[in-house]
Amino acid sequence: MSPITVTTIGLTCKAFLSSGLCAVTVNGLPTLVEALNSAQRENGRGVVTVSNHISTLDDPVTWGVLPSKYYLRSRMTRWTLGASDIMFTNPLLSYFFTHGQVLETFRGRGIFQRSVDTAIDKLNKGDWIHLYGEGKVNQPSTYQKDQDGLAILPRFKWGVGRIISSTTAIPTVIPMWITGFDTLMPEGRSFPYNFMPRIGARLSVTFGAPIPSEEIKRAIENPRETSTADLDVKIRTEVTAIVHQAVQALGRSVSVVSLGGTTVP
Repeated sequence: MSPITVTTIGLTCKAFLSSGLCAVTVNGLPTLVEALNSAQRENGRGVVTVSNHISTLDDPVTWGVLPSKYYLRSRMTRWTLGASDIMFTNPLLSYFFTHGQVLETFRGRGIFQRSVDTAIDKLNKGDWIHLYGEGKVNQPSTYQKDQDGLAILPRFKWGVGRIISSTTAIPTVIPMWITGFDTLMPEGRSFPYNFMPRIGARLSVTFGAPIPSEEIKRAIENPRETSTADLDVKIRTEVTAIVHQAVQALGRSVSVVSLGGTTVP
């Protein structure tokens, strides 16, 4: 049933993005395509994409930018983590999201829960995991500013660092940045409009260059004079910071254009 669900959702999202009801700009897609077609996946090197999270429609609509043939193979579509209190609130939704390759994740249970363990296992099999590092929707208007007036991407959850640092082989980690999805499905609207996408939104999806594996490897392997328990925490913290910085830097490189001059990451 999972392949049917994945194919149906993927083709529906692609049809929506191609319908003319919104404008979509895609940059760097060949980077992801190359990673998904890499022979290294068969040797247990997974793929991780990490992006900002600005709307409840980010997933699955973002993946409407993939080539259509990818929706026919679950191996070429993402697994992701989804909040139990939002996506798994009744048997029907639980069935739908489970077969849509979403791992049920419980808020407040930390980074040592089944969904995180499953994500690591899937990466060790060469699968693709997509992560929203913030762990929740944060619309750009809520971002804090640094001393130079640049918006700061909210901090990432340590689960990002645990997933990436716990794999047998360091995965290919690709930062992403999306814009416009907050105008497609803005928060704060009353029922039933909160369930309806707005027409005419201008969307963009940008894939950055993979984070150098050597940078992640150094954060994992560099010796430190500390206890084993503290060392694990430091590794997760540093790897998470590396990924956060890469996503934020990508956002700052594209958002001035894609958001019409607004200074956000």
